[in-house]
Amino acid sequence: MKPSKNPKVFIIIGPAGSGKGTQAKLLQQRFKLGYLDCGGAVRQRQKVNDFTGRKLLEISWRKGELVPSFLISDLWVDKLERLKNKPHFRGMVLDGWNRTLLEAQLLDESLEWYEWNKNVKILLIKVSNKESFNRLTKRRQCRKCGRIIPWLGSFKELKRCDKCEGKLFVRRDDRLKAISMRLAEYKKETIPTINYYRKQKRLIEINGEQSIEDVFKEILKKIK
Repeated sequence: MKPSKNPKVFIIIGPAGSGKGTQAKLLQQRFKLGYLDCGGAVRQRQKVNDFTGRKLLEISWRKGELVPSFLISDLWVDKLERLKNKPHFRGMVLDGWNRTLLEAQLLDESLEWYEWNKNVKILLIKVSNKESFNRLTKRRQCRKCGRIIPWLGSFKELKRCDKCEGKLFVRRDDRLKAISMRLAEYKKETIPTINYYRKQKRLIEINGEQSIEDVFKEILKKIK
């Protein structure tokens, strides 16, 4: 497979519980792209036993605070550099890397630096606060492989992970206080990011309050 001369870049935005991670993975599989998950990268960095690793663990799990933008940008630059050196790179899906206006602007600069700014599509998965809250209080995670199990459709019936048969549990950051804090942070920090893209006429808005399959169908229709 030859590398693309004009790689696809999909940037996924949406509140917690919107299903953006699920849609990001569907896009990755459909177009055979790289997948960069901000939450996964942060959790991986937390495992390093140094000052930053320990502090990341403290603020994101115990206090529910946002990870500082300078650390987020450091994480993605490292990953973008690795992708740039891949001989068969065809594009990527970025999930959760532009929570704040500053991060959106830095991400734009990064994509221009790596010469991937010609075919960028920014997708906003829209759900109401009520729907987001409902999904977050009920979704689960696999204790073995870390897979997030959304509270949607047939996933509601799962007793164990559908990938590895691991036990499922409700994450600490999916409890009521943490959920309220995350939704408040989204309103405060991410809405300005959305308005930034909207003013540039770059935003593709998707109704996230549909089945997983119908959300993906709408995405495919709108990105053509």
